[in-house]
Amino acid sequence: MQKHITSLKRLVFIISLLPLSWLIYALLTDQLGANPIEAVTRDTGVWALRFIMVTLLISPLRKLTGINHFIRFRRMLGLFAFFYASVHMLLYLGLDQFFDVQEIWLDIVKRPFITIGFISFVLLIPLTVTSTDKMMKRLGGRRWKKLHYLIYLIVVLSCVHFYMLVKQDKTEPLIYFFIAILLLGFRVFSQRRRSQSAAS
Repeated sequence: MQKHITSLKRLVFIISLLPLSWLIYALLTDQLGANPIEAVTRDTGVWALRFIMVTLLISPLRKLTGINHFIRFRRMLGLFAFFYASVHMLLYLGLDQFFDVQEIWLDIVKRPFITIGFISFVLLIPLTVTSTDKMMKRLGGRRWKKLHYLIYLIVVLSCVHFYMLVKQDKTEPLIYFFIAILLLGFRVFSQRRRSQSAAS
């Protein structure tokens, strides 16, 4: 079983790199339209949001199917969410703002969607830093769990950031909002059921 899980983890790792591989290929072969840098920056952000949602999907899948092995992939998927968010942020800082600290600060202050995106990225950092078993033990299970509740705020902020970024057709960001509501709603429902069971 352990060898099987290890093989699946390798497969998930390779699949998780495919979006970046495609974006690099599309950039080099001029398949990203008139503004390829903007397209890569946007798409890496969207992939970060997708990985956040897939990470949040692990617990519902585990509860609905009874397959506990899903939990073994959550950390990797969460780290890929941070990876794509970091690429997204670096592209913005380097290619859009040329690492000009003053311009970056003004952009964060003046443009609300940049402010929200920046906050979302910053909140991902402590979750990534504390993702190891060693940090979990150091913080203690209860404190670690409370800290990682930040992911719920992050997914909402990321959806708002995406919605504000899109200027015309809002269909895609609204779909992500709907998925986020379902995922968060499932957790609220599960928590209430646990509370009712404990009280009875």
